[in-house]
Amino acid sequence: MSQAKTLTDRELRRVLDCCALTRHAARNRAMVLLTFYAGLRISEVAALKWGDVVGVDGAVKQEVLLAPEQVKFGHARAVFISDKLRRELTSYIKMVKQRSPELPMFRTQKQQGFSANTLCQHFYWLYKRAGIDGASSHSGRRTFITTLASKGVGVRVLAALAGHRSIATTQAYIDVNDDMKRRAVELA
Repeated sequence: MSQAKTLTDRELRRVLDCCALTRHAARNRAMVLLTFYAGLRISEVAALKWGDVVGVDGAVKQEVLLAPEQVKFGHARAVFISDKLRRELTSYIKMVKQRSPELPMFRTQKQQGFSANTLCQHFYWLYKRAGIDGASSHSGRRTFITTLASKGVGVRVLAALAGHRSIATTQAYIDVNDDMKRRAVELA
C-alpha cells in the first residue's frame, strides 16, 4: 500500500473550502486541522473527549494529554496545540451546545462520537469532494511531519511529536520534495 499523499498549502485550502460547504463546516474544519496542525492520527481525533481539549475555564488547552486507550499501541502521549490551532478550535467550541468533559469532542449528526473507521470514511469523502487524489485520513499527519522536517525540526523532536517509538518510523513519513532539495543545495 502506498503512503498517504502530503498536501500543499493550496490543496489544504481546497479541502478547507470544501469543508466550508458541508453541513457541519466548523466541526469538519476542526477535525481536519487537528491532523494537519497537531499531527493526530484519525483514531486519536475520533477518541477525543471534550475534557481532553477544553479546560474547566472553557478555553482550549495548550497541551492535550492522550490516555493509552486513545493512542495506537497504548502509549499515552502529550499533543501540543499551537496558537493557530487553538484559535481554530476555539471557533469550533463556541458553536457546540452540549459541553461536558465526558462527551466526544466531535459528534455525528446522531450526536454520537465517530468511530475511527467512520471518521476515516468521512475524510475520504472530504478529500474526494475537494478533488485531491491520493489523499487519505493519514495525509494530515504525514503533511504535519513533512512540513516540520522541511523547516529544520530534528527527527527526534518529530518522533516525539508524532508519538513514534522509533525515528525510523518518523523518517518514513517525511516526503522529500523539490523545494526541500533546492533549499538544501543552497546551504552548500
